Parts: sequence; C-alpha cells; structure tokens
Amino acid sequence: MLETYGDKVQLVFRDFPLSFHNNAQISAEAANCAADQGKFWEYHDKLFENQKALDKDNLIKYAGELELDGAAFAECLESGKYTADVRQDLTDGQAAGVTGTPAFFINGRFLNGAVPYEQFAAIIDEELASKGLD
Repeated sequence: MLETYGDKVQLVFRDFPLSFHNNAQISAEAANCAADQGKFWEYHDKLFENQKALDKDNLIKYAGELELDGAAFAECLESGKYTADVRQDLTDGQAAGVTGTPAFFINGRFLNGAVPYEQFAAIIDEELASKGLD
C-alpha cells in the first residue's frame, strides 16, 4: 500500500497482545524498545520469523542480531518503559471493536483479519476519491 499510494497514505502500527499468547506483551514492549533505536520494522519482522521463540532471552538475542545497542535495549526492556503504552493500545483496540489480529482501520473503516490487497485498495481508493485526492 505504501509503495502504491506513496504519501497519500500513512501506516500507524498499534500493539494488540493477545492474552493467550504468553509472550505477546513482552514482545510488543521489545519491538517498541527496538523502535527507540530506529529498527522497529526489522525487529517486528524478526519476531514474526521466530514466533515460537519469543522468551526474554531470545528477544535480547534478536536485538543483538539486528546490531542494536544491547545494553540500551536490555535496559529499556527491563525498565518496563513501554508496558503501559502497550496495554493502552490493547485497551484502545478493544474499545474500537478489535478482537484479534491482524486488524486494520482505514479512516475509521474496520477491516478484520488478513484481507486481500484488492479489498484494501478499494477502500483506500474510495477514501481518496471522497477527499478529492485520487
């Protein structure tokens, strides 16, 4: 979508740690710690590549693999710097009707689950046209 629509769209990522996933909260916090060093998306991708190994030791190991400042990353993770932010994202998502992931909003229009590109494009095209930006 970003490649297709360029600066006409903006991607905002919010955390939604599912309760049945034991390491979801700490993984979300770790991704935010990686964002402090400018590597959110790289770390995000690393987590999805290693979904069965998201314990604290592995989260720190992945930071090293991405050449993050290990001490700063570990301090961020240990401090709980992002605990409240991640919980707030979850609360906000629930209030908006989100029950699982992935979930998307395009100008307030809710898309639930993994939907095809064409469905995103149709809504984005409608939204841009309604604002005269197509």
